[in-house]
Amino acid sequence: MTSQSAPDSLALARAVVSAAADKKAENILLLDLRNLSTVADYFVVCSGASERQLRAIAEGIEAQVHKECHIDAHHIEGLNGGGWILVDYRDVVVHIFLPSQRAYYNLEALWSKAPVLLRMQ
Repeated sequence: MTSQSAPDSLALARAVVSAAADKKAENILLLDLRNLSTVADYFVVCSGASERQLRAIAEGIEAQVHKECHIDAHHIEGLNGGGWILVDYRDVVVHIFLPSQRAYYNLEALWSKAPVLLRMQ
């Protein structure tokens, strides 16, 4: 992160995981991309059972990260439906999927060389 007061990217990723778990996200996965990509340091991938839950997970992440880490998302996509919401914190990118969309895009296979730091069923 560029701001001196901003949390390190792993602390940010852990805050995202905690917030997603609080909103009952399923199959939460934290991938370490630091040695594989310049896109982000970490991906957090999780699922929700409905569009409504996806939105609740995204909003919960935004609120908790703002409260704990004092930063806002750089960019958010997919809040209007489509089965996939992306919340971009630059160093940490969050992918919140409906199960069918998660299976279709299969980010776990695409980033299969990334170390899995956390997997929560």
